[in-house]
Amino acid sequence: MRDIEKEIRDNLDEIERKYNVKILYAIESGSRAWGFASPDSDYDVRFIYQQKKEEYLRIDPGKDVIEWQLDEVLDINGWDLKKALLAFAKGNPNVMEWANSPIVYRKAEEWDMISEAARYFFSEKASLYHYYGTANSTYHGYLTGEKVKYKKYLYALRPLLCCRWIERFHSIPPMRFEELLVLFDGTDEELDDKLLRAINLLLEKKAVTVEGELNDHIPEVIGFIENELPKQKAVSDNTSDDRKRDYSRLNEVFFDLVMK
Repeated sequence: MRDIEKEIRDNLDEIERKYNVKILYAIESGSRAWGFASPDSDYDVRFIYQQKKEEYLRIDPGKDVIEWQLDEVLDINGWDLKKALLAFAKGNPNVMEWANSPIVYRKAEEWDMISEAARYFFSEKASLYHYYGTANSTYHGYLTGEKVKYKKYLYALRPLLCCRWIERFHSIPPMRFEELLVLFDGTDEELDDKLLRAINLLLEKKAVTVEGELNDHIPEVIGFIENELPKQKAVSDNTSDDRKRDYSRLNEVFFDLVMK
Protein backbone atom coordinates (compact mmCIF):
# COMPACT_ATOMS: atom_id res chain seq x y z
CA MET A 1 0.00 0.00 0.00
CA ARG A 2 1.33 3.41 -0.99
CA ASP A 3 2.46 5.56 1.95
CA ILE A 4 1.86 9.06 0.59
CA GLU A 5 3.10 10.95 3.64
CA LYS A 6 6.40 9.06 3.60
CA GLU A 7 6.65 9.75 -0.13
CA ILE A 8 6.15 13.45 0.52
CA ARG A 9 8.81 13.50 3.24
CA ASP A 10 11.22 11.62 0.96
CA ASN A 11 10.60 14.18 -1.78
CA LEU A 12 11.36 17.01 0.63
CA ASP A 13 14.66 15.34 1.55
CA GLU A 14 15.53 15.00 -2.13
CA ILE A 15 14.71 18.66 -2.80
CA GLU A 16 17.08 19.76 -0.03
CA ARG A 17 19.88 17.62 -1.44
CA LYS A 18 19.39 18.61 -5.06
CA TYR A 19 19.01 22.36 -4.54
CA ASN A 20 21.24 22.72 -1.45
CA VAL A 21 18.49 24.44 0.54
CA LYS A 22 16.88 24.03 3.95
CA ILE A 23 13.13 23.52 4.03
CA LEU A 24 11.80 25.61 6.89
CA TYR A 25 8.15 24.66 6.59
CA ALA A 26 6.11 22.25 4.47
CA ILE A 27 2.36 21.84 4.63
CA GLU A 28 -0.79 20.68 2.85
CA SER A 29 -2.55 23.62 1.24
CA GLY A 30 -5.56 22.34 -0.72
CA SER A 31 -8.84 20.56 -0.14
CA ARG A 32 -7.25 18.02 2.21
CA ALA A 33 -6.19 20.83 4.54
CA TRP A 34 -9.55 22.55 4.14
CA GLY A 35 -11.31 19.35 5.16
CA PHE A 36 -13.32 18.49 2.07
CA ALA A 37 -11.18 16.20 -0.06
CA SER A 38 -12.73 14.01 -2.74
CA PRO A 39 -11.75 10.36 -3.18
CA ASP A 40 -9.44 11.39 -6.05
CA SER A 41 -8.10 14.67 -4.60
CA ASP A 42 -4.37 15.17 -5.06
CA TYR A 43 -1.93 16.33 -2.38
CA ASP A 44 -1.12 20.04 -2.62
CA VAL A 45 2.22 20.34 -0.83
CA ARG A 46 3.69 23.81 -0.37
CA PHE A 47 7.01 24.57 1.28
CA ILE A 48 9.19 27.54 2.18
CA TYR A 49 12.93 27.10 1.88
CA GLN A 50 16.10 29.00 2.76
CA GLN A 51 19.11 29.15 0.46
CA LYS A 52 22.74 29.62 1.37
CA LYS A 53 23.78 33.13 2.40
CA GLU A 54 25.70 33.70 -0.84
CA GLU A 55 22.51 33.39 -2.89
CA TYR A 56 21.01 36.41 -1.11
CA LEU A 57 24.11 38.55 -1.71
CA ARG A 58 24.28 38.27 -5.49
CA ILE A 59 23.42 41.29 -7.69
CA ASP A 60 21.39 39.31 -10.23
CA PRO A 61 18.05 37.94 -9.03
CA GLY A 62 18.12 34.20 -8.50
CA LYS A 63 15.26 31.75 -8.84
CA ASP A 64 12.77 32.09 -6.00
CA VAL A 65 10.52 29.06 -6.62
CA ILE A 66 11.07 25.32 -6.84
CA GLU A 67 8.50 23.54 -8.98
CA TRP A 68 9.14 19.96 -8.10
CA GLN A 69 6.28 17.68 -9.08
CA LEU A 70 2.83 17.86 -10.61
CA ASP A 71 0.84 14.74 -11.43
CA GLU A 72 -2.47 13.12 -10.52
CA VAL A 73 -1.35 12.44 -6.94
CA LEU A 74 1.31 14.96 -5.90
CA ASP A 75 1.52 18.70 -6.51
CA ILE A 76 4.72 19.87 -4.79
CA ASN A 77 6.26 23.31 -5.09
CA GLY A 78 7.94 25.84 -2.84
CA TRP A 79 8.83 29.49 -2.34
CA ASP A 80 12.14 30.98 -1.31
CA LEU A 81 12.25 32.60 2.13
CA LYS A 82 12.55 36.15 0.77
CA LYS A 83 9.62 35.67 -1.60
CA ALA A 84 7.51 34.31 1.26
CA LEU A 85 8.43 37.17 3.62
CA LEU A 86 7.52 39.74 0.96
CA ALA A 87 4.16 37.99 0.54
CA PHE A 88 3.58 38.09 4.30
CA ALA A 89 4.48 41.78 4.32
CA LYS A 90 1.72 42.46 1.78
CA GLY A 91 -0.80 40.47 3.82
CA ASN A 92 -1.05 37.78 1.14
CA PRO A 93 -3.85 35.44 2.34
CA ASN A 94 -2.38 32.40 0.59
CA VAL A 95 0.80 32.39 2.68
CA MET A 96 -1.21 33.35 5.77
CA GLU A 97 -3.21 30.17 5.18
CA TRP A 98 -0.04 28.11 4.72
CA ALA A 99 1.10 29.29 8.16
CA ASN A 100 -2.24 28.08 9.55
CA SER A 101 -2.38 24.68 7.88
CA PRO A 102 -3.52 21.80 10.11
CA ILE A 103 -1.41 19.33 8.10
CA VAL A 104 2.31 19.98 8.58
CA TYR A 105 4.89 17.73 6.94
CA ARG A 106 7.97 19.57 8.21
CA LYS A 107 8.69 22.49 10.52
CA ALA A 108 12.15 23.79 11.39
CA GLU A 109 12.70 25.51 14.73
CA GLU A 110 13.18 28.82 12.90
CA TRP A 111 9.62 28.73 11.61
CA ASP A 112 8.04 29.89 14.87
CA MET A 113 9.98 33.16 14.68
CA ILE A 114 8.84 33.69 11.09
CA SER A 115 5.22 32.86 11.84
CA GLU A 116 5.05 35.15 14.86
CA ALA A 117 6.40 38.11 12.89
CA ALA A 118 4.16 37.36 9.90
CA ARG A 119 0.91 37.48 11.89
CA TYR A 120 1.44 41.18 12.50
CA PHE A 121 0.94 41.75 8.77
CA PHE A 122 -2.53 40.24 8.56
CA SER A 123 -4.68 42.70 6.62
CA GLU A 124 -8.47 42.66 6.72
CA LYS A 125 -8.61 44.71 3.52
CA ALA A 126 -6.26 42.47 1.54
CA SER A 127 -7.90 39.30 2.84
CA LEU A 128 -11.46 40.44 2.14
CA TYR A 129 -10.57 41.39 -1.43
CA HIS A 130 -8.80 38.07 -1.93
CA TYR A 131 -11.60 35.90 -0.58
CA TYR A 132 -14.34 37.89 -2.31
CA GLY A 133 -12.41 37.75 -5.60
CA THR A 134 -11.91 33.98 -5.30
CA ALA A 135 -15.60 33.39 -4.63
CA ASN A 136 -16.71 35.75 -7.39
CA SER A 137 -14.47 34.24 -10.07
CA THR A 138 -15.49 30.71 -9.03
CA TYR A 139 -19.17 31.58 -9.21
CA HIS A 140 -18.99 33.20 -12.65
CA GLY A 141 -16.59 30.61 -14.01
CA TYR A 142 -18.22 27.41 -12.74
CA LEU A 143 -21.57 27.85 -10.97
CA THR A 144 -23.93 29.49 -13.47
CA GLY A 145 -24.74 26.40 -15.53
CA GLU A 146 -27.48 23.83 -15.01
CA LYS A 147 -25.03 21.31 -13.50
CA VAL A 148 -22.10 21.95 -11.17
CA LYS A 149 -19.06 20.25 -9.70
CA TYR A 150 -19.57 20.10 -5.96
CA LYS A 151 -15.98 21.10 -5.28
CA LYS A 152 -16.67 24.43 -6.99
CA TYR A 153 -19.51 25.09 -4.56
CA LEU A 154 -17.00 24.77 -1.74
CA TYR A 155 -14.42 26.86 -3.58
CA ALA A 156 -16.96 29.71 -3.52
CA LEU A 157 -18.58 28.95 -0.18
CA ARG A 158 -15.41 28.70 1.89
CA PRO A 159 -14.00 32.13 0.90
CA LEU A 160 -17.37 33.76 1.56
CA LEU A 161 -17.42 32.25 5.05
CA CYS A 162 -13.83 33.50 5.47
CA CYS A 163 -15.12 37.00 4.70
CA ARG A 164 -17.82 36.54 7.33
CA TRP A 165 -15.18 35.35 9.81
CA ILE A 166 -13.04 38.45 9.22
CA GLU A 167 -16.09 40.71 9.65
CA ARG A 168 -16.97 39.09 12.95
CA PHE A 169 -13.62 38.22 14.55
CA HIS A 170 -11.16 40.57 12.76
CA SER A 171 -8.60 37.77 12.59
CA ILE A 172 -7.07 35.24 10.19
CA PRO A 173 -9.79 32.72 9.26
CA PRO A 174 -9.16 29.08 10.16
CA MET A 175 -8.13 26.84 7.31
CA ARG A 176 -10.42 23.95 8.26
CA PHE A 177 -13.88 24.39 6.79
CA GLU A 178 -15.54 22.78 9.82
CA GLU A 179 -14.08 25.51 12.03
CA LEU A 180 -15.71 28.18 9.86
CA LEU A 181 -19.06 26.57 10.61
CA VAL A 182 -18.87 28.04 14.12
CA LEU A 183 -20.48 31.05 12.42
CA PHE A 184 -23.73 29.05 12.38
CA ASP A 185 -24.30 29.65 16.08
CA GLY A 186 -27.67 31.36 15.97
CA THR A 187 -26.37 34.93 16.11
CA ASP A 188 -26.77 35.53 12.36
CA GLU A 189 -30.23 34.90 10.95
CA GLU A 190 -28.84 34.55 7.42
CA LEU A 191 -26.67 31.57 8.48
CA ASP A 192 -29.59 29.43 9.58
CA ASP A 193 -30.08 25.74 10.31
CA LYS A 194 -31.54 25.08 6.87
CA LEU A 195 -28.41 26.38 5.18
CA LEU A 196 -26.20 24.47 7.61
CA ARG A 197 -28.04 21.22 6.85
CA ALA A 198 -27.59 21.88 3.12
CA ILE A 199 -23.85 22.49 3.61
CA ASN A 200 -23.46 19.30 5.63
CA LEU A 201 -25.27 17.41 2.86
CA LEU A 202 -22.88 18.99 0.35
CA LEU A 203 -19.87 17.86 2.41
CA GLU A 204 -21.24 14.30 2.59
CA LYS A 205 -21.75 14.17 -1.16
CA LYS A 206 -18.36 15.76 -1.89
CA ALA A 207 -16.61 13.09 0.21
CA VAL A 208 -17.87 10.30 -2.09
CA THR A 209 -17.97 12.17 -5.42
CA VAL A 210 -15.05 12.31 -7.84
CA GLU A 211 -13.92 15.84 -8.62
CA GLY A 212 -15.04 15.99 -12.26
CA GLU A 213 -18.59 14.76 -11.69
CA LEU A 214 -21.44 17.15 -12.58
CA ASN A 215 -24.42 17.39 -10.24
CA ASP A 216 -27.69 19.24 -9.70
CA HIS A 217 -27.68 22.52 -7.82
CA ILE A 218 -28.41 22.59 -4.11
CA PRO A 219 -30.83 25.56 -3.87
CA GLU A 220 -29.90 26.71 -0.36
CA VAL A 221 -26.18 26.75 -1.15
CA ILE A 222 -26.32 28.48 -4.52
CA GLY A 223 -28.86 30.95 -3.11
CA PHE A 224 -26.51 31.89 -0.28
CA ILE A 225 -23.57 32.33 -2.67
CA GLU A 226 -25.57 34.56 -5.01
CA ASN A 227 -26.88 36.71 -2.15
CA GLU A 228 -23.56 36.94 -0.33
CA LEU A 229 -21.35 38.01 -3.24
CA PRO A 230 -22.62 41.61 -3.56
CA LYS A 231 -22.62 41.99 0.23
CA GLN A 232 -18.97 41.01 0.51
CA LYS A 233 -18.06 43.23 -2.42
CA ALA A 234 -19.51 46.16 -0.47
CA VAL A 235 -17.75 45.10 2.74
CA SER A 236 -14.42 44.83 0.90
CA ASP A 237 -14.82 48.23 -0.72
CA ASN A 238 -15.76 49.92 2.55
CA THR A 239 -13.05 48.40 4.75
CA SER A 240 -10.21 50.77 5.60
CA ASP A 241 -6.80 50.02 4.15
CA ASP A 242 -4.94 48.44 7.05
CA ARG A 243 -1.96 47.05 5.14
CA LYS A 244 1.33 47.63 6.97
CA ARG A 245 4.00 49.78 5.32
CA ASP A 246 6.86 49.21 7.75
CA TYR A 247 8.60 45.90 6.99
CA SER A 248 11.20 46.21 9.76
CA ARG A 249 9.98 43.16 11.70
CA LEU A 250 10.36 40.90 8.70
CA ASN A 251 13.66 42.51 7.75
CA GLU A 252 14.99 41.61 11.19
CA VAL A 253 13.82 38.02 10.80
CA PHE A 254 15.37 37.78 7.35
CA PHE A 255 18.70 39.21 8.54
CA ASP A 256 18.83 36.90 11.58
CA LEU A 257 18.16 33.79 9.48
CA VAL A 258 20.47 34.59 6.62
CA MET A 259 23.41 35.95 8.62
CA LYS A 260 23.48 33.49 11.52
